[in-house]
Amino acid sequence: MKVGFIGLGNVGGKLSGSLLRNGVDLWVHDLDATLVDKKAAQGAIKAGSPRRMMQACDVVITCLPSPAASALVLEEMMPEIGPGKIWLEMSTTDAAEVKRLGAMVIAQGGAAIDCPVSGGCHRADTGNISIFAGCDRASFEQILPLLTIMGRRVLHTGALGSASVLKVMTNYLATTHLVALCEALTVMKAAGMDLGITFEAISMSSGTSFVHETESQLILSGARDVNFTMDLVQKDIGLFQKIADDTGVPLEISPKVIEIMTDGQRRYGARAQSDRIIERLEEATGLNILADGFPQELIDDEPEERGYEVRR
Repeated sequence: MKVGFIGLGNVGGKLSGSLLRNGVDLWVHDLDATLVDKKAAQGAIKAGSPRRMMQACDVVITCLPSPAASALVLEEMMPEIGPGKIWLEMSTTDAAEVKRLGAMVIAQGGAAIDCPVSGGCHRADTGNISIFAGCDRASFEQILPLLTIMGRRVLHTGALGSASVLKVMTNYLATTHLVALCEALTVMKAAGMDLGITFEAISMSSGTSFVHETESQLILSGARDVNFTMDLVQKDIGLFQKIADDTGVPLEISPKVIEIMTDGQRRYGARAQSDRIIERLEEATGLNILADGFPQELIDDEPEERGYEVRR
């Protein structure tokens, strides 16, 4: 099976790297030629364009920063889509848009699957990230071998678009806990608590979470570089708020989180790292939320293993 990968940024570069490490016949494309050259040096084939990639490959994966970017790429590939061709959307995107684009692919005889990932760039780098897949069962089983190379846990979520709905929900929860952790750590510092001990207390308690186990370390070390920028956070939590608005659910926490992240962008820039949101509270209190013994970057120390389907 020939596989194409479009979008070699923070997440896409790591997911495509897992495919290359495991001997997949991989074609690559990105607007940044240096990223393409890097993958070519590792054994990938330069596609030259999205259309040429779809023409040559059985499966084309897109991992792009916005729904608009995915739409432009798919528009270029559409003349080459037909029976036997699969479009695998791994971007975090709007469910309605992925269903609209997917319907175009299906109408021409191809298959469309939305496959967002969750678990952090450090786990994408080792093939240990989690993957959601929205599509019919037959298409899911066809691409499952590829997904178990890129991810450890793979969940078939239902019809096309369902994976994207769940993905923005998980990112909303992650952002909400990031904001709550910033408040918790700052209050503990103000109360005179040792922040290293505070980290361990959270880790062994009902207050822990994946976000604490990862991003709290980068906050406390001062690195504050989780490979996820505020503009991407805003896109994702905005998509979650849109689902709530469309379904008539009157949320209270979500608008406040959006307000906090908007203020963070205003202060530090749209492309600032998301965990720099702690600096709003540092500025407000004059406290430094730092502790010794925490890493400057996250490294996944789980051994890489073939993934599996999670069944309910």
